[in-house]
Amino acid sequence: MDGFSFSALGPWTWWIAAAVLAILELVVPGIFFIWLAGAAAVVGAIILAVDLPVTVQVALFAVFSVVAVWGSRRYLGRHPIESDQPLLNQRAATYVGRVVTLEQPIENGRGKVRIGDTLWLAEGPDLPAGATVRVVRGDGAVLVVEAA
Repeated sequence: MDGFSFSALGPWTWWIAAAVLAILELVVPGIFFIWLAGAAAVVGAIILAVDLPVTVQVALFAVFSVVAVWGSRRYLGRHPIESDQPLLNQRAATYVGRVVTLEQPIENGRGKVRIGDTLWLAEGPDLPAGATVRVVRGDGAVLVVEAA
């Protein structure tokens, strides 16, 4: 590949980079690479209209990337994305208000409850096994309970 340079493909270089970054956005969690993909696509569009040196292309990509990430952070800070399942990754919080039976007694503030097929650590007042309790809140992997 003698004589191949960064600008040999013209705008296709930036559009390929945009596609790779967009695919990376699908693989990596979060919303970041899509803004870089957008910046690369814009540079590709500019290069289609105006022939610019590679250093200017890279500088434009850097500027557009910073502007896109900064602008998206400002916008998403003011208009957060609302989920139809806000407690999806907070499993303990989904059990708040639920009435369950103690599997193991709460002694010295700690015991265990079974919800479905999972045994959860429970914190609350000392109660015997088989007592009915209500989940007050989730604290990580521990359910805080009170007598029902």
